[in-house]
Amino acid sequence: MAFKDLSATQQSLQLLQRSLERGRLAHGYLFSGNELESLETIARTLAKTLNCQEPVRKNGLAVDCCDRCLACQRIERWNHPDLHWVRPESKSRIITVAQMRELMRVIQLKPNESRFKVAVIVAVDRLRPEGANAFLKTLEEPPADSVLVLLTTEPQRVLETIVSRCSRLSFGNGSPRPLDAAQREWLGDFSELASQERKSLMGRYCLLDTLLRRLAALRTSIEESLSARSPLQQHQDAEKNLLDRWEEELTASIEAEYRRHRAELLGVLHWWLRDVWLRTLRQKPNISDRATSPADKPLLAIAAGLEASLLSFPELAATGRVAQRISPIEALENLQILDQLQRWLGGNVQEALALEVGLLKLHL
Repeated sequence: MAFKDLSATQQSLQLLQRSLERGRLAHGYLFSGNELESLETIARTLAKTLNCQEPVRKNGLAVDCCDRCLACQRIERWNHPDLHWVRPESKSRIITVAQMRELMRVIQLKPNESRFKVAVIVAVDRLRPEGANAFLKTLEEPPADSVLVLLTTEPQRVLETIVSRCSRLSFGNGSPRPLDAAQREWLGDFSELASQERKSLMGRYCLLDTLLRRLAALRTSIEESLSARSPLQQHQDAEKNLLDRWEEELTASIEAEYRRHRAELLGVLHWWLRDVWLRTLRQKPNISDRATSPADKPLLAIAAGLEASLLSFPELAATGRVAQRISPIEALENLQILDQLQRWLGGNVQEALALEVGLLKLHL
């Protein structure tokens, strides 16, 4: 994929290509966005452009790749000797000191067959302080003709010592992505189930089962997608140590991507519970509770329109049914419970147990 195939309306892509056009490419970049897969595509396209044998040029400088030459194809197939990837390890899901030292060793070597060496660190928010400290000197003064690209979906967790040494480009607006049809259908089913007037534990465990089945489907989809893109599928005859490393990287990538999707799904539930909270606020005495004159009707229409504009999912009728049963304080506690659940899952707690405790605490 070339830059021309990506969203040309993204300002960050335009800035990146402008830097290429002016010959002012930074030595280190921090790319942030909503999906690691998209960020990896951009980093890979940058590596292609820097090493393309027949690039698109402006002012005599490469601003895009041809996506057809041998160098571009080798980068696309993960087997270019001058492109290096670092990913969190599988067991601890962190980027270790040993990984960073190996990267620093290879980045100091001259390019094998291209002009630039490119190193891409995926999920740099998983880089621990000791690994970062070992890397700072290289990041601040990398070898000539080398570019370091750091990727993250959680820029707030990246160490400040790393951030301060990189040029930052954001490829996401930071807001939740619009839900597709399948996601909206699932949220509709979940909210309808939550709105049923069942006070027994069975009702809560039905909710938990709905959530767990959705998460299981997400994990399966992620495993299939990342496994298909892994170099393991294309180079099964590679050396054993390389196959083992790819296997570890794939396992870590699946876990990291699953956790991101899980956090995103719980974020959707958080936005729905925010809608519930907004609806509960209407239970407080206000102008709509009083006998109104014709002069009040325009004001009521404005108030109703304002509330609708604040809702994330105004089409869900279940939101109002839940709001009628609980108080604003209880609705606000629901938001705090979801926040706590996200924090628990950010650690090493047992997923099913954390979700069970969280759903049992919700006021519905």
